[in-house]
Amino acid sequence: MNGTLYVVATPIGNLEDLTPRARQTLAAVDLIAAEDTRHTGRLLSHIGCKTPQMALHEHNEDRVTPLLIERLKSGNSVALVSDAGTPLLSDPGFALVRSAHRNRIPVSPVPGACALIAGLSVAGLPTDRFCFEGFLPSKPKARRARLEELAAEGRTIVCYESVHRIAATIADLVQCFGGERPAFIGRELTKLHEQCVASPLAELAGQLDEQRIEPRGEFVIVIGGGDRQNALSADVDRLLLEFAAELPARRAAAIAARVTGHRRNELYRRLLELASAR
Repeated sequence: MNGTLYVVATPIGNLEDLTPRARQTLAAVDLIAAEDTRHTGRLLSHIGCKTPQMALHEHNEDRVTPLLIERLKSGNSVALVSDAGTPLLSDPGFALVRSAHRNRIPVSPVPGACALIAGLSVAGLPTDRFCFEGFLPSKPKARRARLEELAAEGRTIVCYESVHRIAATIADLVQCFGGERPAFIGRELTKLHEQCVASPLAELAGQLDEQRIEPRGEFVIVIGGGDRQNALSADVDRLLLEFAAELPARRAAAIAARVTGHRRNELYRRLLELASAR
């Protein structure tokens, strides 16, 4: 029989957040696949666990995954852990989990700490619908392009950021989303110097500049959703102007109505407004 692949959440800071079931699982499996064996080694030492480890990270995942699958097929059970929190959320492990499913190997979650959920739970922003962006692009141009795409997102947005880019990312958020957009920064969540700040984006930018939010550690950013209707109107305006550049106004409004689902007469009046404002 195949062994089981356990996807085990580990603490994101406070070692006491490791669940009793996670402790039992790490001690019972034949092997632990760890993002950083040195980092996980400190956790295992803390709980008195001597289970062997194998490194599984973004640079060796393709090579190590087949080796782990063979171990699982031979009946060994494996625990997958990342350096902090729940594996696969901006951490390696996707290739292994997907391969396990394809090989009909049981995959079992051992839930626990997650920076995404921890930040969202204390942000004071809507949680009924949200999207997770992980780490935004590191290059400024690509990051701003992605944020422009997200400006109309109506759901609460959660992302991670490093200390080296937090100030630049918040500045880009102000530029793309507006300074009044409600937001939250969680710094060093669950750790000794944890800091949680809920303020509009412009105020967060100012606190970072003044170092009232310290430039150290790891960050979770939560941003309130945007106004979809305003963004949709801007998109419709651009569409109308594109069509009007090639067609008579009524024809442009008729085609735009078929594309957008808006009423033709409303789009025609809007096109006349745009034309008179130019």
